[in-house]
Amino acid sequence: MANAKRTSARSVRKKAAGHQLWGGRFATGPDPALVAINRSIDVDFRLWPHDIQLSKAWAAGLVGAGVLSRREAGTMRRGLDRVARRLGKGVKPLRSDEDIHTLIDRLLHEEVGQVASRLHTGRSRNDQVATASRLYVMQAMRDVDVAARALQRVCLTRARKLTGALMPAYTHLQRAQPVSVAHWLLAHFWAVQRDRERLATAAHRAGVMPLGSGAIAGSAFRINRPRLARELGFHSISQNSIDAVGDRDFMADALFALTGLALHTSRLAEDLILFGSSEFGFVRFGDAFSTGSSMMPQKRNPDALELARASPARVLGDLVSLVATIKGTPSGYNKDFQEDKRPLFDAVNLTLQLLPAVTGTVRTLTFNVAKMRSAISSAMMATDLADYLVRQRVTFREAHGAVGGLVREAEIAGVELDALPESSFLAAHPLFQRSARRELGADASLRNREVPGGTGPKAVAAQIVMAEAALAR
Repeated sequence: MANAKRTSARSVRKKAAGHQLWGGRFATGPDPALVAINRSIDVDFRLWPHDIQLSKAWAAGLVGAGVLSRREAGTMRRGLDRVARRLGKGVKPLRSDEDIHTLIDRLLHEEVGQVASRLHTGRSRNDQVATASRLYVMQAMRDVDVAARALQRVCLTRARKLTGALMPAYTHLQRAQPVSVAHWLLAHFWAVQRDRERLATAAHRAGVMPLGSGAIAGSAFRINRPRLARELGFHSISQNSIDAVGDRDFMADALFALTGLALHTSRLAEDLILFGSSEFGFVRFGDAFSTGSSMMPQKRNPDALELARASPARVLGDLVSLVATIKGTPSGYNKDFQEDKRPLFDAVNLTLQLLPAVTGTVRTLTFNVAKMRSAISSAMMATDLADYLVRQRVTFREAHGAVGGLVREAEIAGVELDALPESSFLAAHPLFQRSARRELGADASLRNREVPGGTGPKAVAAQIVMAEAALAR
């Protein structure tokens, strides 16, 4: 009778658990309300390639630990390859598949039978998901880097062809000084370059392998973790099992890098949205990256750029969501971390959608070079006029005041600075000579700025060479 009751209890538990990786200590299965909130397969399904990868490596590690024979490990690895093919072809999870690890375990049992039950020896879903997530971040940062590099490449390509074109540069959204169009494009190139460096840093920080940390205290089997790390592409192993299963800093690093990239893409988008307006007229958006209005037939809308301009709000929200999730958790693994991947995946998805659209927009722009040059006025060379006096040994404070008086006089008269008579220049400062008027030309202003990093023609040419070198790295 007692044996019959025990058999009946086991049957109830088995039926309730489905293919759960836990549950032996419970008499009944979880309530449907718990199942609904506890199930994460809809979010973490995309980790399957990384879970397959680490599981194959773990099978080899179990051979070294004396848990699996080489034949069993070979069977396991071939079975995992077949599982990967099924997942690649679109096999769908069952309602009983709690997460991606449960799904892969179930499919592996279907492929190789009971030997699959030995794969989970010495590991936990805690170190398993931490490892798969790090592999995902390493790959995602590389994918985003490729897309960011493509944006840099198109900026550089356009810059090479526009070195002779001039435009106003703006501070406080007021016309400030003339620059080459290439110099403006390269400003966005270098901003994205910093983002790529942060992406590389995030990928490097993700490259510490937690596999072998078990649930929290480390594996009880002598797994060769350094060899395992090399096989999986990690540069090192975690040094503390408690920290390893509870660390989500690498996700925050990735989201911070993505936030910076979104911010810089947004600033490029804002420049172009302004430059493409009728009020500026500096650029025209290509048909392939413009949309129209449902009411106004004449409209040409830069939707991709406007979405890029909005993107930092969403990506920053993802970063804040993750940081707030991590904030109150005690050490070790906590179920809170089920919510860590949703913001990460969202930010990566958004970035990989937006970057090609922004890149295409820049690639198909038409620059109105004449309109850009016509927006440069002689007043924008006021600093050059002050510098002229400085070269005559006048202090910059004195020179600034003298030129400021000339600017005020031109404004009152309603004329350009270069339209003032010679008497006005001499009245402003006796060291102004006829040669001073040459300083009011835009090309002369650029030639004065050959300092490395400046907008002078030679400086921009050197900058293009450095940009090419940066892409080559």
